[in-house]
Amino acid sequence: MPNYYDIDDILIEEQLVPVLFHKLVNGVKLDPGAEKDCVEQGAKIELPFWLAQELHLRQAVSVTLPPCFNQKTRLEIQADAASVDLRSRSHYFYEFGCKIAPLVGDKTLGFLLLSAFKIRYKEILTKAHTAAYVTASKIWSLLTKEESNLYEAAQSSMTAFKKWRIGGPRMQRATALGRKRKPN
Repeated sequence: MPNYYDIDDILIEEQLVPVLFHKLVNGVKLDPGAEKDCVEQGAKIELPFWLAQELHLRQAVSVTLPPCFNQKTRLEIQADAASVDLRSRSHYFYEFGCKIAPLVGDKTLGFLLLSAFKIRYKEILTKAHTAAYVTASKIWSLLTKEESNLYEAAQSSMTAFKKWRIGGPRMQRATALGRKRKPN
């Protein structure tokens, strides 16, 4: 269920999805250059995800896999997921993939998303803990929104850890240990 007030969810649902119309639809002008106010049966059009989802539920269209999940992307992820620029394909690659998977009926999409995230997760955490500021900007340009949040959280935790480690004594003596017990 989408969050109505979440800007990221709104942006995910605005992504364009290719659809194939099963029925003739009158009174609709999706293309401003079209002469007729209808969409023919068999027409292939890109619609925002939120509209494609509603039309799919009404069995007016069938949704096809968007270009960001095409075979070329899958092969690149299988070869080396850590170096693939997922941001150029979709800023919300994982979230969008999870939303579109039930509509397209592609059983392998979930596995693709999971394997890509697992591999990239390790790389992101490693780079967040070890990368210098100069190399961080290169890494940042390849990350999706979810991965960027993960990278920021990892850097924040590393900063907090370093601050804790440097500042103050490592062990503090518990106040209860300083007092002696009364003999019974």
